[in-house]
Amino acid sequence: MTPAKLLGIPENFAEHGGSVDHMIDVVHYFMIALFVGWTLFFFVAIFRYWRRRSPKASYQGVTSHVSTHTEIGVVIIEAILLLGFAFPLWEERTDRFEDAVEQDAVRVRAIGYQFAWRYHYPGADGKFGRLDPRFIKQPGDTGVDPEDPNGWDDFVSGSVLKVPVDRPAIIQVTSTDVIHNYAIVPMRIQQDAIPGRDIPMWFTPIQKLETYVVCAQLCGEGHANMRGMMEVVSEEAYGKWAAEQSAAAFERNKPQTPGLAQR
Repeated sequence: MTPAKLLGIPENFAEHGGSVDHMIDVVHYFMIALFVGWTLFFFVAIFRYWRRRSPKASYQGVTSHVSTHTEIGVVIIEAILLLGFAFPLWEERTDRFEDAVEQDAVRVRAIGYQFAWRYHYPGADGKFGRLDPRFIKQPGDTGVDPEDPNGWDDFVSGSVLKVPVDRPAIIQVTSTDVIHNYAIVPMRIQQDAIPGRDIPMWFTPIQKLETYVVCAQLCGEGHANMRGMMEVVSEEAYGKWAAEQSAAAFERNKPQTPGLAQR
């Protein structure tokens, strides 16, 4: 059984999650080795320098270079973890972002506020409306300019993120009040939600599921209740749902006066 399973980490449902779990396993194997090594050293030191065995203090200090070599070994192993696992994984995630964009990824803005999440979808045209903080009247507002035609078909999904299976999803994380942290553990992703910034993260779901979305950053007294839901559905179900939501939003948001519609 791997350390990830022993720690009770939920099953992975993302394309890149296997690499993340592998890195977690390697780090914990190293931690176990350090724990065993330092525990053995602790008991050896207790036995070796027991008062009855060494009644007199030594003023020469340590003459062996074992501790120096051990410290160098620890530094080398930590460098291997960074250079061999962490950096390559991060490079893969950043380099493949453009590939995700080219694969017709689903784009969603995840808006955090005390103490819930809202999801802003770009609608049938695939374009978000122009964003302006002046249009954020209360926490959780999208901030879309109501006069921008690109935003007329944008729609908002309460606390449920819905994405299709086997298709990249790009989540642009932001906040309208304090710093939050958007985390979907089965997708092995999380990102700080910072007011005034849209920070993208992406993943590709490999199975249908329903799971929790949580805030992983202490954000106030209601932090523990800041949870949402994520649904991974079929491409057909997602397409039908998104089309219905976009059409309803357009009817609701389009201008009622001909003069405004021509702008």
